Amino acid sequence: MTVSGQLGEFLRARRSRLRPEDVGLAALPGRRRVAGLRREELAHLAGVSVSYYTRLEQGQTANASGAVLDALAGALRLDEHERAHLRHLSGRRPRARRPPVERVHPLTRDLLRSLAGVPALVAGRRSDVLAWNPLGHALLAGHVDPTAPDRPADRPNLVRMVFLDPHTRELYADRERKARGVVANLRLAAGRHPEDALLAALVGELSVKCPEFAALWGNHRVGPCGGDTHRLRHPLVGELTVTQQGLLLSHSPDQSLVVMTTGADQGAADTLQLLGRFTAEW
Repeated sequence: MTVSGQLGEFLRARRSRLRPEDVGLAALPGRRRVAGLRREELAHLAGVSVSYYTRLEQGQTANASGAVLDALAGALRLDEHERAHLRHLSGRRPRARRPPVERVHPLTRDLLRSLAGVPALVAGRRSDVLAWNPLGHALLAGHVDPTAPDRPADRPNLVRMVFLDPHTRELYADRERKARGVVANLRLAAGRHPEDALLAALVGELSVKCPEFAALWGNHRVGPCGGDTHRLRHPLVGELTVTQQGLLLSHSPDQSLVVMTTGADQGAADTLQLLGRFTAEW
């Protein structure tokens, strides 16, 4: 799908969330045949002509001005991540290409090694696992070959695992919330990197293999996996609650260091320590 097509889908999805009364409008007369705002209502709120907005939503107008995008974002009540996604979708689409293999910077590997007592991994822009420490591997994917991230063709993908891997589906007690989060993050990445053929292939694969993913992708929600708390059901050490935080790396801006901490939960900390002992024995 072209970026203009994605832009139209995003605008339609976002206006379907809002009702006239949500934005201080009196509903137009006549039977409403669409969920949410009509095109003419959104155009009125944004201060653009209905014909112009219609062409924009249908992909017939390229490169809308910043002022128009800001007006639409305000009318649709987009948050900062959705606004950024809207701006990414409004640009010209570069030719799809196979990007170079992602590599982990030596400084990042040093940082990962220093986090011996904390589960951690490095995620790439497509949510591929580029590296992990032993505890991160044991906590999230002990059933996967620990050397898999060293081989680009075999790298585990965090989004694929949430939807297609039975172990990961069982691991997250709140898997549906986790699934919404990883899809929103992947949608954000797709807007930033429309030329990434491998990212497009991942979306296509998951859309075909998993109706749940296809439905969530169709919602057009965007947002980073910055930090969230999850209850895990680990097959070796039982239940524990961890906070997953994605930290951006200044020397590798498309990658993030994902760390999992337990905060003041001593029970969860003890469980992690027990898992660490199991890992050391292996």
